[in-house]
Amino acid sequence: MKKKIIIGLSILLVTILTSAVCLAINSSVMNRKEKPSDYHIGVSYESAIEADKPALVLFYADWCGYCLKFMPRFKTINSIYKNKFSIVMLNVEDPQYKKIVDDVALTGFPTLYIIDKKYDNRVLLNNALYLDLKRLRGELDRYLSIRKRLDNCDKCTDK
Repeated sequence: MKKKIIIGLSILLVTILTSAVCLAINSSVMNRKEKPSDYHIGVSYESAIEADKPALVLFYADWCGYCLKFMPRFKTINSIYKNKFSIVMLNVEDPQYKKIVDDVALTGFPTLYIIDKKYDNRVLLNNALYLDLKRLRGELDRYLSIRKRLDNCDKCTDK
């Protein structure tokens, strides 16, 4: 009788553990993002260009594996810099953005540009930085520092 109870409890325990593992696997598969546009990070390009702050624009394609791999880092960049930059995801295959895509002459994906309407400036960020968050942040901070100096110079000349 004891043997039957132990066997029954063992089967029940295995069943419960198997169900928990299957549930965890299904949950992670369901939450997995399959293309960059699944992330929905930032604001529209149009609203970014109208804002007073510079735009950090990610040019991506949904079929691009490197773009998908970069998205968690871009999400981190968004959380750190959303008050200093207008963060934008721009799908290069969207016909409404054909003009800007042609204008920046992209050579690969993902591509990050800082586009600053105030100073009519556009800066291409080297893709060697994309996998090194510390170095990428260094470049973004450097741009913000230079922009701040330019803003201060503008105030001096306005007097």
